[in-house]
Amino acid sequence: MGFDELRAALARHLRPDEATDIDGLHIARADRAGPPSPSMSGTVLAVLAQGAKRLMVGDRALEYRPGSYLVASVDLPVTGSFVDVTPEHPALGLALVLEPRAIADLLLHAGARDLPHPRAGALPGIAVAGMTAELLDALIRLVHLLDHPRDREVLAPLVKREILWRLITGEQGDAVRQLGLADSSLSHVSRAVRWIQDHYAEPFRVEELARLTGMSPSAFYRHFQTVTALSPIQFQKQIRLQRARLLLATRAHDVTAVAHRVGYDSPSQFSREYRRQYGVPPSHDAARLHPAAASAP
Repeated sequence: MGFDELRAALARHLRPDEATDIDGLHIARADRAGPPSPSMSGTVLAVLAQGAKRLMVGDRALEYRPGSYLVASVDLPVTGSFVDVTPEHPALGLALVLEPRAIADLLLHAGARDLPHPRAGALPGIAVAGMTAELLDALIRLVHLLDHPRDREVLAPLVKREILWRLITGEQGDAVRQLGLADSSLSHVSRAVRWIQDHYAEPFRVEELARLTGMSPSAFYRHFQTVTALSPIQFQKQIRLQRARLLLATRAHDVTAVAHRVGYDSPSQFSREYRRQYGVPPSHDAARLHPAAASAP
């Protein structure tokens, strides 16, 4: 039972768009390991029923597989790759979006006496923990509800609430609880993260972001690095390069324009940093991402 049951249930409900009929629940499969690829983590609980995945978050390396779970409490740029995966033994897993409002509501009803004493200070925005029997059981029941439309509307919100409870009282509970607290260090850093994501092409000063979060510059810098594993400038660079790669997939001939679009004044600096991040110059990567566009006259 356990992960075998979860794997069978997930396989029954795979869809090309990875969505399901339960809001916030996504199911995915990967047949090949492939090279490391960049993406944004989202704020999610991620579980693999088969296979394994490695992530780089700044200079931190994480890996999760059956027997563990990953919690992303901040939407961060990550580079990930599957391991121990073949077409005969694909990776198969789920992601459940973590909603701050739902966590805040659960914390309000639970009361401080029912919760572990929180750790002080900022916490990493992405972490891996050991799976518990209670959490695995709730996840299996949630996926099984996809087989029962009549029960799903009533029971899915209750099971998702149980899953949140298992998370906030579990090994990574401090980080999950902070996601639901408006005045937590993680929430303050998340505000700065969202600002950089929305204004990634604009220059900024750390002091300005510190004021936005209500922290001193030194405290903000320290907390930001703890949560994201990056400095604010490094974080902005990661977002710029990810956005640039998306643009190059459709604008293979406009490397200079893409560089300016994402905030680089110097095309040579853009090319240098892009190559350092992705291993090839932007023009070569554009050709690989969109061969037809790159070879057009």
